[in-house]
Amino acid sequence: MSGDDSRPGITRLDQVSVATHGWQVRIQWKGVRFGRFFSDASWGGREAALLFAQRYRDRLVARLERRRAEASASARSHTAPTSRNRSGMVGVARIVQRSASGVEYFFWQASWTAGDGTREIVRFSVQKLGEELAQTLACEARRKAME
Repeated sequence: MSGDDSRPGITRLDQVSVATHGWQVRIQWKGVRFGRFFSDASWGGREAALLFAQRYRDRLVARLERRRAEASASARSHTAPTSRNRSGMVGVARIVQRSASGVEYFFWQASWTAGDGTREIVRFSVQKLGEELAQTLACEARRKAME
């Protein structure tokens, strides 16, 4: 019941005591196990069962790779503004903070992840700078950080 380096994910099962002969496909992806057994008797003999097992494995791996690519594409989608974006630039947002006494403070905020993995945030006060200048400075800060 050992695997073969030339057939990753596929193992031969020969259990004479229970008349089980065939190929087992097992793939684990993100903690989820996928598997299927290809019996010699059901799939037209030892070699035919192996061919079906390899096809199944190859299709399964291709499907999982597509999922991985879609997940990567999803992560990359953060480089374009969403429909909810008001600033026109990813990582720049208008923030409203309320104090315990109910006073509201308005900021334009730029955020990004630095090369060392830390989250960086810069805020520009609307009260001090005005709406337009605060937004412009936040956009410039984000643009410079992403260079």
